[in-house]
Formats: sequence, C-alpha cells, structure tokens
Amino acid sequence: MIESYKIKENGYHPFLIRDGWQVAQLNYMPEQEIDNIKRLDVHHLTDEVFILLKGNAVLIGAIINAGGVTFKLTLMKPNVTYNIPQGTWHNIAMTEGCETIIVEKSNTHISDFEYFELNEVYVQELKNKVNELFDSSNKMK
Repeated sequence: MIESYKIKENGYHPFLIRDGWQVAQLNYMPEQEIDNIKRLDVHHLTDEVFILLKGNAVLIGAIINAGGVTFKLTLMKPNVTYNIPQGTWHNIAMTEGCETIIVEKSNTHISDFEYFELNEVYVQELKNKVNELFDSSNKMK
C-alpha cells in the first residue's frame, strides 16, 4: 500500500516513473564535481525540480547567446524546492556525499536533452564562481 525508496549508489537513478512524470535521485558522482563540469544541458519539454537532501550543491543556470554565456548560480539549501524551467541551460555542482531528488517529465533522461560544451574560458569562470559560493558557505558554518 505504501512504497518507499532509498537510493544509496552514486549517480543518477530514476526510481519512480509514472505516466507523464518521474522522480529520480542524483547522488554525488565525480562528473558533478566543479573541476569536472565541462558542459551544460537543457530540456525542451519539461521543467526540472531539484531538492537537496544533504551535502553541498550549487545549481548552475545559464543564458547562451551570441554574446557568450552568462551564469546564474544558486547555493542550494536543504529541503528547499528549486525549479529549472524548460528551455533553461543548467547543471549542478556537487561535493562528495551530496544527495538530491529530481522531479521531471517521464523519460526525460532518455530523449529530452541537449548539451552545450563550454570552452576553457567558461569552464574556468564557472569553476571560480562555484568555488566562491562553496567557500562563502563554509565560512558561514
């Protein structure tokens, strides 16, 4: 009558897929460390909701146009719901031990994504901005 789920493994795990929507858990994986983020992705058919369960994470939003890439970053707080509207370029930087819940349209991970590769200038800019947020967060603790 009541289902429960607990995902312990690292990585992205869609675990509750229903008609039109799904819940996934994204646990820390090395690809999501800021030193390893080299691209952004976008979903054209769905918003994507993120909820931080534990650890440290920065949601990365971006506007990409002829003038370049403009980043908008948010240091996530536990138990706060964050929405990335459809059509928004994004990624998430995570530290070891981080766990998040993601809610989105069903099968988004299979067919509704596009990638934008960041050049070295933008990779370094993003890394600096994310590290500033992580550093300021650690100083407040």
